Amino acid sequence: MLIHYVRGGDAYLPELAAYAAYLENLGHQAQIHRDGTSVPGDAAVVWWLCGRMPRSAARRFPHAFQVHEYASASVPPWAWLKDRAKRASQPRPQYRLFQNAWVRARLGFADGVPCEFRDMGIAPVFFAAQDTPGAPEFDAVYLGDMRRLRHFIPLLQGLEQAGLRTLLIGAPPPELRAAFAPLRHATLTGRVPHDAVPGLLRRARFGLNLVPNQAPYHQQTSTKLLEYCAVGLPVVSTDYPWVRAFAQEHGARFAFLPRQANATQYARFFSTPRDPAACTVPDLRALAWPRVLERLALWRTLGLCP
Repeated sequence: MLIHYVRGGDAYLPELAAYAAYLENLGHQAQIHRDGTSVPGDAAVVWWLCGRMPRSAARRFPHAFQVHEYASASVPPWAWLKDRAKRASQPRPQYRLFQNAWVRARLGFADGVPCEFRDMGIAPVFFAAQDTPGAPEFDAVYLGDMRRLRHFIPLLQGLEQAGLRTLLIGAPPPELRAAFAPLRHATLTGRVPHDAVPGLLRRARFGLNLVPNQAPYHQQTSTKLLEYCAVGLPVVSTDYPWVRAFAQEHGARFAFLPRQANATQYARFFSTPRDPAACTVPDLRALAWPRVLERLALWRTLGLCP
């Protein structure tokens, strides 16, 4: 079977490579599309990684089994309103996937379409990086959407004041370049291939999980935190509901940043010595992508496995 995945946009979607590898292992194929116009009209399965999609897109495939996947609820501004618009306007698929129960409740579909949850996983290459030799060159590393760092400029300034070397993996948006310019101890990598990320993470002593305590971020899986843990990095995190629940579930201990601090307070936090035993990195091998995907009931619905 050939499954057509429609991604749309430029979001970081490591699940697409995971889906392709998993299907290949089952003897099937995946094809990735930037938008639905390149999907052939006779496609048997069309799998949409949903933002907001027009009904006309789905009508092109009247005989296809269509899957709508929601790895996230809508993001600010007007996040709640955008989620209501999706609920009212999205075409009805044959199946839905949600990252977790909170995302499903937030979107609020109540039309009886079968659904299940598919949380984020971790590429096996991250676990392999745990044995990388050598001493760290950086103190802190940040991986993720650079646009979110607009909430954390005082924290970056605090790292600078404390004299810590920071590695920022990704390309900054134009509106943040001026804020990054004075950071003499920060190194920006620009865009890098996904398989190069584990080695870069291992160049630091700890990972920064910087997530705003607001919807939907505060109730959704932090992919960067999973990847920090997979390579063996201790984690310094903002304090919000999902990360607390994750730490409790997996027996992890993270260092939590002070709330609403200024640059001087952050510098004091990072300059205070901490007992290395106070941070516990959990074993997350059960969250490797192959193990996450094999738990999906959808494969049986599609007839791809017994």
